Amino acid sequence: MFSFKIHEISNLRIGKLDRNSPFKRRFFFLSMYSPLEQFTILPLLHFHIGSAYFSFTNSTLFLVLSLGAFLNLLHILLVNKKGGSMVPSSWQILIEKIYTFVQGLIQEQIGEKGQPYFPLVFTLFTFLLCCNLIGMIPYTFTVTSHFIVTVGLSTALFIGVTLLGFQTHGLHFLSLLLPKGIPMALAPFLVVIELISYVSRALSLGLRLGANMLAGHTLVKIIAGFSWSMLPLGGILTLGAAGPLGVVFLLTGLELGIAVIQAYVFSMLFCIYMNESIHLH
Repeated sequence: MFSFKIHEISNLRIGKLDRNSPFKRRFFFLSMYSPLEQFTILPLLHFHIGSAYFSFTNSTLFLVLSLGAFLNLLHILLVNKKGGSMVPSSWQILIEKIYTFVQGLIQEQIGEKGQPYFPLVFTLFTFLLCCNLIGMIPYTFTVTSHFIVTVGLSTALFIGVTLLGFQTHGLHFLSLLLPKGIPMALAPFLVVIELISYVSRALSLGLRLGANMLAGHTLVKIIAGFSWSMLPLGGILTLGAAGPLGVVFLLTGLELGIAVIQAYVFSMLFCIYMNESIHLH
């Protein structure tokens, strides 16, 4: 998540300091790259098949690692359900907490009819949680900071929810676009507004997740680069860097919370949209 480059400064004057002073000879500073550089997609492996170009990027790598982390957690859950150890491990307790949490979320937002979709919501929440938390590790890649991933996921879910609505209610599902008690003179106008509002869910759901992860990581990078560049100056400026460093730790903790909250918000909104497709309200 952080990337810096160290430069040694020679023949430099700061105030009245002589260039040959020990302080000057040992002076370093860190020049920070663009805070958006951490989101650059870089090809790790690439090849051509005819005119087609294929590449295995850092985004793909951490997407696979996130999937592997999810499958590992799922394996722990399945082993525990089949009769694991008498004393549950910390991982078993964590997975059971997530299992209970997602089950409660579905029960609260959809009801009993939503229980058949528990595997989908559990997979969605846990996978996004793994992607967000892995992106918090320094020098990794935050997959969910790219709109192509988040909007692609939200669009696929939106199409699935819409098909579920037509499968459950047929053409009566279109009544979702026309609230009851609306004068017929306003019906065409309101149908257009409701249709735009409904279709925009595919974008808003993904953009919300991507924008929050992008903004949070960028802010942490900027504050971290500023505070880190203050440390080598020495003297009172070192004390001045304590404040920004403290802010970095606070922002990192806040970003960890946001990583969990955004996975929850994404899953909750998906449950709300699914509830409308099932119950038409």
